[in-house]
Amino acid sequence: MTRKHRIIQAGPLSGSPTANARLAEAYDVVELWKFDDRAKALAEHAKGVTALVTSATTGANAELINAMPDLKAICSWGVGYETIDVAAAHARGVQVSNTPEVLTDCVADLAWGLLIAGARRMGEGERFVRADKWGQVHGNIRLGTRVSGKKLGIVGLGRIGEAIARRGHGFDMQVRYHNRRARNDVPYGYEASLVELARWADFLVVATVGGPSTRHLVNREVLEALGPDGLIVNIARGPVIDETALVAALEAGKLGCAALDVFEHEPKVPEELKRSENAVLLPHIGSATVETRLEMENLVMENLKAFFETGKVITPVE
Repeated sequence: MTRKHRIIQAGPLSGSPTANARLAEAYDVVELWKFDDRAKALAEHAKGVTALVTSATTGANAELINAMPDLKAICSWGVGYETIDVAAAHARGVQVSNTPEVLTDCVADLAWGLLIAGARRMGEGERFVRADKWGQVHGNIRLGTRVSGKKLGIVGLGRIGEAIARRGHGFDMQVRYHNRRARNDVPYGYEASLVELARWADFLVVATVGGPSTRHLVNREVLEALGPDGLIVNIARGPVIDETALVAALEAGKLGCAALDVFEHEPKVPEELKRSENAVLLPHIGSATVETRLEMENLVMENLKAFFETGKVITPVE
């Protein structure tokens, strides 16, 4: 019988129903999260282990990376990698892989769902019906905002941002974007100033990477530039938006609506947002479809297989 490669799994891949079982079937898995004393478990099991499996939620800090002396590859479930100390990994010659592209369309679809839900007050309308207020003396919900023909600003024109922009064509929108640098391969207008993009846009969708470089990129000035009729959508990472400034802008009427799938301190959500009728809130479900989660799971397995067979992962993080 062929001996299974031993791997260490930092945390459960609970967002993908069959991932843990598939890993256990293919590999000799050390389930690190099940040990009370992680340092002791690593001291006992890490020697000789060359691959670590983690997720965008669990991550892998420098302490974990350096506790695995023979580590050569980190295979992460998820597109985001700000929870992985990539610099520490690369300093050790450790490859890092993620699962890009496979979740692009589902996240872009959700961004549009949030945008439409916020603009047309769909969450408020559903609560209105569920509370048996329709047709009663309470009147009706407030008027929403037309979506078609408006101005769409996108923060971060990567794979997901571009997919969101393409969908804007179907709504007869003008589209502009803000990036670290302009792209010459897209038909959309580039805005070097995020504040000016927000001032121009009716809807602003945040689709940039997370991490220290983009923390609070969307600050008070940007939110107030979007204005009392503006709507912001975030399907990127919570800390990209200054959440305190967001709450203040909504409460002061300086921002029209926030439609959010991610939050700064997940799973904690400010009570002010929960109470607001000018906020649409989802529990970080951008990739949460059967099809996408299976493709993410498959790509983790493919990265592991490729590493053990060739020494190279398929989708490296540079």
